[in-house]
Amino acid sequence: MALDTGDTAFIIICTALVMLMTPGVGLFYGGMVRKKNIISMIAMSFIAFAIVSIQWVLFGYSLSFGTDIGGFIGGLNFLGLQGVGLDGEGIPDMLFMVFQLVFAGVTLAILTSGVAGRIKLSSFIVLGLLWTTLVYDPLAHWAWGGGWAGELGALDFAGGTVVHISSGFGALALAMVIGNRAGFGKYSMEAENISTTLLGGALLWFGWFGFNAGSALAADGLAVNALVVTNISAAAGAITWMLAAWIKGKPSSLGMISGAVAGLVAITPASGFVGPMSAILIGGFAGVLCFSALLFRERRGLDESLDAWAVHGMGGFWGAIATGIFASAAIGGVDGLIYGNVNQFLIQVLDASVAMIYAFVVTFILAKIVDKVMGLRVTEEEEYVGLDISQHGESTTA
Repeated sequence: MALDTGDTAFIIICTALVMLMTPGVGLFYGGMVRKKNIISMIAMSFIAFAIVSIQWVLFGYSLSFGTDIGGFIGGLNFLGLQGVGLDGEGIPDMLFMVFQLVFAGVTLAILTSGVAGRIKLSSFIVLGLLWTTLVYDPLAHWAWGGGWAGELGALDFAGGTVVHISSGFGALALAMVIGNRAGFGKYSMEAENISTTLLGGALLWFGWFGFNAGSALAADGLAVNALVVTNISAAAGAITWMLAAWIKGKPSSLGMISGAVAGLVAITPASGFVGPMSAILIGGFAGVLCFSALLFRERRGLDESLDAWAVHGMGGFWGAIATGIFASAAIGGVDGLIYGNVNQFLIQVLDASVAMIYAFVVTFILAKIVDKVMGLRVTEEEEYVGLDISQHGESTTA
């Protein structure tokens, strides 16, 4: 099949949109921490992207999309991008590689939620490299690179398990290993710059069109469907989270944008398989579910600081299950539970559950190892003055 210039141009644009999501995560998280850690949170997203960019080129892409080894991981046949050229079917192989790179980059950025305001920069770099290699790459291979989940028939259009379950449950494991921030539960740790978070959320909503529509890998009707249901689900999530929070108090802008992200997360695996009406249900339920998960986390006194687990972990888990419920053969070629396909629903439950357990357990082990070898956490004094100064030697007056 010859290269299609229209498809190629479209995926180039989508790649740029998804890249923008990584600094979007930084701004989204940066606005939710105290002033002394804003630079640190934004910087970790940029650092995450830099780490993954090199790792992906050297061996990450090969581990994810190389020749299958036992259904678990890819081989090293694409090591250093050997054999990844400028030709391909529809789009250049090199373009597919970099489109997948930006997915991996934003996933590591999301993981930083669990360690906000208390991780050593050196430890984050080492942990980030290990996590991308041993958690993200296997999950990407399972779903998209010829691994066991894809072969079983599990549906994950744009990364419900690969991106969101992995980073959300990984952040939960990290938070449990590194411990709560000093003074958590005793002093106010409310978001100090919500306008920055809203800007980050806007960039995420914008970039998500490339995230989901681009996963069609062609400028076609499926891409249009993915774009439309992405927007619908985000809107539904924003409204239901806002309403749920309103019942308990005031309809905060932070709740509204968090609900939008929850809706975006939940529709990600389903966006190539469901229609607009299903998207309203998926996003609407995600808003309520993720808000409830946040309240549960708070009641348990667990400082998974910026709620990647509640929003990405639980939202991604729901999205994977919802794909098995609402998938329509008229859109993506496969029917879900509401059309009588019980088997697809069970496959989705299995896939999401295995991804959840694997991401949590392996992240927990990796965090323990890094903590033992070099220490995950900054000193009490460094945490007190803030990571902006102690880790970067910088401060902000914003």
